[in-house]
Amino acid sequence: MNCSSPLTNLPTSLQIIGSKALGGAERWFIRFAAALAERGAPSELAIRRGSALDGLDFGPLAVHRLPFRTTWDPWSRQALAALIAKRRPALVQTYMGRATRLTRLPARGGPIHLARLGGYYKLSPYRHAHGWIGNTRGLCDWMVREGLPADRVHHIYNFAEPAQPLPETEVAALRATLDLPPNAWVLVTLGRLVPVKGQRYLIEALARLPESLSDRPLVLLMVGDGPLAGALQAQARALAQTHRIRWTGWQRDPRPYLQLADLVVFPSLEEETLGNVILEAWSWERPLVTAQFRGARELVHHGEDAWCAPCADAAALAEGIREVLADANLRERLVARGAERVAREFSRAAILDQYLALYRRLTGV
Repeated sequence: MNCSSPLTNLPTSLQIIGSKALGGAERWFIRFAAALAERGAPSELAIRRGSALDGLDFGPLAVHRLPFRTTWDPWSRQALAALIAKRRPALVQTYMGRATRLTRLPARGGPIHLARLGGYYKLSPYRHAHGWIGNTRGLCDWMVREGLPADRVHHIYNFAEPAQPLPETEVAALRATLDLPPNAWVLVTLGRLVPVKGQRYLIEALARLPESLSDRPLVLLMVGDGPLAGALQAQARALAQTHRIRWTGWQRDPRPYLQLADLVVFPSLEEETLGNVILEAWSWERPLVTAQFRGARELVHHGEDAWCAPCADAAALAEGIREVLADANLRERLVARGAERVAREFSRAAILDQYLALYRRLTGV
């Protein structure tokens, strides 16, 4: 693996993540690995043995399983150093604090170490890297303000997966499984059930909306799982909304739920960095109502490609849902503009081109 492919003229890379569970970073890791494989980029993966990622199909990419027991685990550090010495990649890209802490490379004469950040994390585990990738401009600006050298901080957005509609028979079967009325407005929200995702404000917003709009009942699909599941379900019961909500659990493949959606709702709070759900809604050509967290303020334009409401404001969120569902022309405009944005700015090809151009520049390939 120590030379670039003559077919692609791309530097070799080792992509490393050490987390145990599945979340936004892990989902991005899966998608990015698939994009590298699709492009034929000479890359290999290192993941935590026994993690939720272990056993998944990463196509033609080689997968190495390491302990990643703790952030200071000397056995994992040695195993990682041995793997890098054996495989000799031109570039190592790490995700999250554990993998980054355990990756220690010489300042010169070895692989380039890029740490990818998808959030406003404590920077001490990341400062020893040779460079840093942030998935929003706001995050990159913050890294520079926190003392990282501006010429080594690189901004690249996430890409949106292209929509791949499923056969209508499969979608109809899912609709039946979820017991959705045939004429229901299907509202879909995706994300881990954690505080930053703001689902409690969406449940409150649902309680503020009538049972039906334009003679169509409203049903909310909560696609995700996490530590707040019990509390959110209790809130739904207290607000008498249980009959209007379907709890799907975590879904590795959200496609059928996006295909079912009449409206995607994303109620995240200010701390949300980017918000991949925005890009997914645009890619699937679904109208979007989103809270105006910092990532959304960077990405969306209210009334053009999404309807925006203040964070943690259930009344405004409910009004946004009502406005969009009541206006077919508005929905069409939001969908058309969102699709244009994805094609031009957030396609898999466009974002991967930026990554591979950065890889080439940093490694001299």
